[in-house]
Parts: sequence; C-alpha cells; structure tokens
Amino acid sequence: MSVQVTSGAVSPAGKQNPKRKRFMGSRISPPVQLLLYLLLVSVAVVVGMPFLIMLLTSFKFPTDIISYPPRFLPTQWTVTNYQLVWTQLPFAMLVRNSLVYSFSITLISLFFDSMCAYALARLNFRGRNVVFLAILATMMVPVQVTLVPLFFNLFELGWINTFQGLIVPRLTSAFGIFLLRQFFISLPRDFEDAARIDGASEFRIYWQIVLPLSGPAIATLFVFHFMYNWNDFLWPLIVTTTANMRTLPTGLALFMGEHNIEYGTLMAGATIAALPLIIAFLFAQRYFVAGIALTGIKE
Repeated sequence: MSVQVTSGAVSPAGKQNPKRKRFMGSRISPPVQLLLYLLLVSVAVVVGMPFLIMLLTSFKFPTDIISYPPRFLPTQWTVTNYQLVWTQLPFAMLVRNSLVYSFSITLISLFFDSMCAYALARLNFRGRNVVFLAILATMMVPVQVTLVPLFFNLFELGWINTFQGLIVPRLTSAFGIFLLRQFFISLPRDFEDAARIDGASEFRIYWQIVLPLSGPAIATLFVFHFMYNWNDFLWPLIVTTTANMRTLPTGLALFMGEHNIEYGTLMAGATIAALPLIIAFLFAQRYFVAGIALTGIKE
C-alpha cells in the first residue's frame, strides 16, 4: 500500500484525512474551524449592528426613539422621517453637490495619482527616492494644520462657495500615490520592454499596458477615495457657507440644533447617504480584496 505525503495529514493511497479541511489556505481541525466561524460572525454582528440600529431608527416615531427602556424594533413603522428629509432640506441639491464633489475628486485624483506613481515606480531619474519620501512625509502632517492657510489662498482667489474651491485642493493624494506605486513595482516589465522596442511612448505604456493590469489596485483606491470624500465633513464645512453649495454630510448637520436633535430625520438622511457607498463597494468588491492583497510593500 502506497503512502503519499501532503501538506496536511499523511493518509494511505493519497487520500486526505477527512477530519481536516482547508480554511484560509491551511488545514485545521473542525473544532477550530467552528470557533473561527463563530468569531467571524460575532465581529460581523458587532460591525453591522450600528447600521441596523440606524436603519430601524429611521422608521421610528420620536416617542419610540426617546423611550426608556430603548426599543430595538419600532412599535409602529413610519416613513415620515424620509419625507421630512426631502421637505425640510434641499436634499436633492445636497445629493447633487456630494456626487459632483466626490466623483470629480475621485476620478481626477486616480488619474494624477496613477501618473505620479508610474513615474516613481517605472522611470529612473535623479532624486526619485527623495521625491517619494517627500510625498510620504506629507502624510504625517495633520490636515488641520493646512486648513487656515489654504482657506486664505482660496479666499484670495475668490473660490469660496465654488466647486473649484471644493475640488482643486483635493486632486492628489499621497496615500493614493503610495498605494499605486507599490502595486506598479510588483508588475512584470516584459510587456513594457516589448512596447518600448516597438516604439511606444511612456504615456502609451502607462495608459494601455500598466493601467489595464492594475484593475484591482485602481478599484481599491476608487473605493477609498469615494468613501472618504463622500463622508468628508470638515473641508466642505469650511469652504462653503451657503446652503446651495453644501454637501450631504454638512447638510444633515442642520438637523442637530442647540437644544433639539431630530434623530429620526437625521437617521433617515444618514441611511440615504450610505446607499452610494454600499453600491460603490458592491461594484468594486470583485477587485477590492485582490487589490489589498496584491499591493505589497516592495522596493
């Protein structure tokens, strides 16, 4: 009788031990596997519970929201809070401003970040590492430090309460440059060398070879950029002072008064505001995990 040695257990005639199953790339016993699944379910419940409470609160009357002891489910379901969101605020305008703000910054930033990352990863020029370290150093500077001088610059340009004032200062990201550079380093150079032999320019190599091979990293950075800018509160609050230029997070803050907070309406608005993020993640989830896994810290 032949004996085959595998990475897991040793079994006769090449048969694997049925008591061991593959989990996350390794073989573990069923009791440990059960504990891991219970841990994952527990973490999922803890992470998802605030979103579930937000959703349920948006369908409650004010008496249910402030009742003691707290009620998890509404005693009577209502959509009044969603109606108030559209009537008490220019909600459609807030959504439009957030979409323009988030998508413009995300798409343009992906273009600029990828070009800079390609130059730092693929082009040999003097001072390349110094430039990369300088870009990384900007990540250590708190955003709040640059708010006041940046506001004065925009004020002198007349860009307060304008889309260019909201968008232009956010068109590049040190994190995006770092993420894409590390991914570009991991790509093989065979296609690029063949394209250079055929006379392709650097921009054509970047646009037609490197970018199509970087789908996971681009999708990952798209989700990060869109999520950050869609939820951004501080920067739009500083640059905009009129209701017609407010974004969704700053507009929802109007429901929080000095002495009263409209919890139901606020939760309804927050639920609507979360939908674009969920949709963006569902479309990009195919590449999201791959982008995180393949983007290593290589030199």
